[in-house]
Amino acid sequence: MIQAKSISKSFTIGEQNLQVLKDISLHINQGEFVSLMGPSGSGKSTLLYILGGLDKADLGTVAINGKEIGSLLDSAESAMRRDEIGFVFQAYNLIDNLTVEENVLIPAMLDGKKRSAVNSRLEELLKAVGLYEHRKHRPMELSGGQQQRTAIARALINRPKVIFADEPIGNLDSQSGKEVLELLRNFNQQYGITILMVTHSEESTRYGNRVIRLKDGQIA
Repeated sequence: MIQAKSISKSFTIGEQNLQVLKDISLHINQGEFVSLMGPSGSGKSTLLYILGGLDKADLGTVAINGKEIGSLLDSAESAMRRDEIGFVFQAYNLIDNLTVEENVLIPAMLDGKKRSAVNSRLEELLKAVGLYEHRKHRPMELSGGQQQRTAIARALINRPKVIFADEPIGNLDSQSGKEVLELLRNFNQQYGITILMVTHSEESTRYGNRVIRLKDGQIA
């Protein structure tokens, strides 16, 4: 489902060139739940963004479901991110003046889908993440765990094949974090959604089936 070959990435800070990723190759099979771990500065979030098409590598290629991202037109790449990929971030990234259900619907609306066409999917997801009774609430009326569950539902509204999650429990207390991880595991196991999750927590890796460890920009 995810194939990366010889990925390298550097950033220029002042007069210094910082090599963040060094010739990384990996593959993740359909239906896997993989944890990406490493110390701060190891390049794990940078790698996640490159694999998800949110950032560009200096060298190397990335393919999702057999389609090489770098060879796609901008419109086709945007369509892939809307339809085949879902993102979950540590900071939730919800829109404050929209309700839960409106936030969840954003990717579908951007894809040109009518509300009537996705209503049943919306209700299914809101019930699955335990927010059906809160669907008219706004983010400020929700706990951190509820906001992250809203973000997960949003990531799933277009039925993606892959979820990229960057420290999804980083802002949550232990109980809320456990609930979010259980939710991700359930979607992975029930629907075969491939998940790549950046985490700093060894305990979090128990919810997946494989760990990739980075150190100094390389797979350790």
